[in-house]
Amino acid sequence: MNTAFPRILTLLRKERGVSQKQVAADLQVSQALLSHYEKGIRECGLDFVVRAADYYGVSCDYLLGRTADKSGAVIAVDEIPDNDPSARENRFRGSVLPVLNKKLVMNSLNIIFDLLQRCNNKMLTGEVSAYLTLSVYTVFRLLYSANPKNPAAMFSVPGYLFAPALSGELGVTAARIQQVAAGQTVDGEKGLDAADAPIIVPDNISKEYPLFASSLFNLLRNAEARLNR
Repeated sequence: MNTAFPRILTLLRKERGVSQKQVAADLQVSQALLSHYEKGIRECGLDFVVRAADYYGVSCDYLLGRTADKSGAVIAVDEIPDNDPSARENRFRGSVLPVLNKKLVMNSLNIIFDLLQRCNNKMLTGEVSAYLTLSVYTVFRLLYSANPKNPAAMFSVPGYLFAPALSGELGVTAARIQQVAAGQTVDGEKGLDAADAPIIVPDNISKEYPLFASSLFNLLRNAEARLNR
């Protein structure tokens, strides 16, 4: 069984808010066996996958981590909403991949910045924005450096300092985001109040962001596929 199955099986149960004992009884297995399935200690048979999919109202492909859509639908470029009106007139050369990935990233950012607005914390918004800014800067600079004819004077940070400076700053910024999100004070700025922290579960995301949820789910899936390599 792939590594996604135990995680998704556990997530679905917690999302529904039911105990492991109750689910085990409903799916006609022992609690110990269900616990092993959720921890990835044991592999289940196809019959259990089908019963669990029916029980949670999702597709087997979703349960196995093969698609980010609970219905099992596979996302296509034309099916992803585009929040950039001018994009209809843009055409990328060579591949449809840039169009797909642009939509996934832009639509996911819509959700992230809406969540930040709900958090109503200036420090958190600033640090998240800084992290994303550094990421965009990095990609642009790497593309820029692909052609040696491009003038090095475009950037004030020397080439030999770029990688170590970037690595350090991304790490520091991520740590600051984590601290602020946990409610800790950073540089005299108050951390996020627990009462302002939005409740984020897949079903809520789908309901609150019907146009962009599929993009975020696919982006998360793609990112974790790279991290698990």
